[in-house]
Amino acid sequence: MTSISSVALENQQLLSPTWRLTPGYIEDSGSDVESVHILLGRFLTDRDSADPLPEKELFSEDGQFEWGYAQPLEKTIASESDLNFLAQCPNLFRNAISIIEPWEHVGMNDLGEEVRASKNVAFMAQKIADCDSILFPVWSTGTFDLNKVVPIISSSMAVVLEGGKPSVHDSAQWTKPNCSRDNMFALVEKLLLSRSPRSAPAIFICVSHQLAAECHIRLLRQAVKAVLDTEILKRDEGGEALASLKAACEKIKSVGENLKIEKRDGRIVAQGWHDDNFAVVLNEEKEVGDRVLLPYKTPKQNDSSIPIELLDTHEVMADELEGVIDNAILRYENDINIAMFHSDEVNEEAILFANWAYMTLHNAIVPHRYTVAASPLSWLLQMPYAVEILASTEANGEILTECSCTCINYKDFETKKIRRSFTCQFHPELLSDLRDIGKRSAPSYAELKQSDGMRLLARLLYEGMQE
Repeated sequence: MTSISSVALENQQLLSPTWRLTPGYIEDSGSDVESVHILLGRFLTDRDSADPLPEKELFSEDGQFEWGYAQPLEKTIASESDLNFLAQCPNLFRNAISIIEPWEHVGMNDLGEEVRASKNVAFMAQKIADCDSILFPVWSTGTFDLNKVVPIISSSMAVVLEGGKPSVHDSAQWTKPNCSRDNMFALVEKLLLSRSPRSAPAIFICVSHQLAAECHIRLLRQAVKAVLDTEILKRDEGGEALASLKAACEKIKSVGENLKIEKRDGRIVAQGWHDDNFAVVLNEEKEVGDRVLLPYKTPKQNDSSIPIELLDTHEVMADELEGVIDNAILRYENDINIAMFHSDEVNEEAILFANWAYMTLHNAIVPHRYTVAASPLSWLLQMPYAVEILASTEANGEILTECSCTCINYKDFETKKIRRSFTCQFHPELLSDLRDIGKRSAPSYAELKQSDGMRLLARLLYEGMQE
């Protein structure tokens, strides 16, 4: 393991004497990226194999499983000094999952309990792969300096952004004084632009799934404005690069401004990409409890008012790329029962539009990427290549949430390799009782192996770590 500097060690002793200085908790020899990946793969192999790790209690001696209370949940970034210490210890964050909480809980279950689902992510990762977790409770601390914190969390094994109570389309519900809705938008936008060949995959859950959807639209509006406001690009002979980019952006702007969001009952809930409800809106029904995930089906042209170019582009992209969750439904797990816990939904039209717009912009950049790379527009190279809707949920025989999960694809301009992040409206980390671990008893390895949600979360981590 990489040693920690004497300065960092001295700071750590002053800061938090309970922090472990090497990764791993269950196995005495510790853990690292390779061992975690192997153990995730072992977990996914079948549903009945024995736990390969030694038995070790993850709850504290007095029966607690709470962030910051005891190992293995001691790594909570509660202050700037915590973050500064972590920054000096790359061995800790490179061999851990970073978990971001936008809110103190993800909702109330039928027992009247606040559900802090981040603990379930940490328990699952530690129990099946001896993978540490580091919590960033930004609802309490704020998002810190994004230029400092995002490189740290993007260098971890994976980033999991949890759910929360407020609605993305209503700024008044974001009442935490240290973390406004705009703060979360800025963090999510920064993460969406930080998926590089050496960065961690991100998994956006519930309200973070909705934040990602809104930020797709915000980033596209920013990109279009940046291009259309540019008068000249240096070394753009004949102005061909800028003319091509402007033509693409004019088209994106026109479709975005005129696209309407229509619900199944015919209601128009948003008109154009500046509407607060364009990306996220109140669902027809609140979804709480187990739902079956169904593979997403792109609407037929004759049954939809969505522009055909958006529908066709999604079909072509889905045929080209692999989304993991759709394969999990069709190839690995058959029917997947998953825990839903939400009142809002991401609009299908908004994601079909974002996918088409991203691909349109990417394809316009390709022949001029050398010019763009050496210009103030170079940040456009960091944007996603495509967004695929992977699955839907149904209730009473009808589709209720069309866009229940997505795969955000990034395509390298030179190697053409694909990297992925994922978003889920559902909570794969919650078991069917919708309780957080700590309020309920600790599930066994065998119980986790039978949970469709936990298996799906493990698969997203396993697949994402390979990229």
